[in-house]
Amino acid sequence: MPATNPGPWQLRRLPVCASTEIELERWLRRRGGGPVAGQAPLAVVARRQRYGHGQRGRPWQSPPGGVWLSAALPWPARPAAALGLAVVVGLALELEALGLQPRIKWPNDLLLQGRKLAGVLPRLRLRGDRVRWAQVGVGVNGINRVPPGAIALAEALGGAGHHHPQARPRRLECRVLRALAWARDQAGDGDRAGGSGEAIRRLAESRLQSCPQGLLHAGSLWQVEGLTVDGALRLRRGPLTTRLQRRF
Repeated sequence: MPATNPGPWQLRRLPVCASTEIELERWLRRRGGGPVAGQAPLAVVARRQRYGHGQRGRPWQSPPGGVWLSAALPWPARPAAALGLAVVVGLALELEALGLQPRIKWPNDLLLQGRKLAGVLPRLRLRGDRVRWAQVGVGVNGINRVPPGAIALAEALGGAGHHHPQARPRRLECRVLRALAWARDQAGDGDRAGGSGEAIRRLAESRLQSCPQGLLHAGSLWQVEGLTVDGALRLRRGPLTTRLQRRF
């Protein structure tokens, strides 16, 4: 993992809330918008969420023991790297620093041992075609109970009784904030020359979950070829090609 100082954050910690996303939106309304360049990013962290959700409003179980947060970060007006890709790569690098081998399940999940460990819900706040700030919801299983098909970090690290010091919420929270800071630093500026978007794409593509049987799309099986810089999934079926665009 590249050495990254997450820098100062404005944090609000809650014992329980309906959703950290709702609480973050309230905070942003009170302050008149999100952080801009030179300002500290904001994050709402809850010990437990009652109505956490992921992509397309799907419920996300958020009991005590995991990291459940929503953040607002300064972001380039014309970023070179896709927000979702940058964040998920940052999280993957943090997990790799623990000796794990996470895989990215497109578009916004991280898997360990084929089971879901973390989910990311990225959004860009725009004015016209320029980004004002970035918002990201992150949920990571730490030492909490998980539903079928999911995994807690403590279990993946081999903690006795599914407990491990590196999986405790405060330590895991530090890793999440560091991953977000890394993503912010790597986003790049699309108005300037630079290859940060392509670098993020390569890092994400090398960690993409394999799909040897193909991916069912529009009633047909397609082979996954990789990712585009803007976060789309590239597919091929014989001479045909298409791409699935990330939807927020």
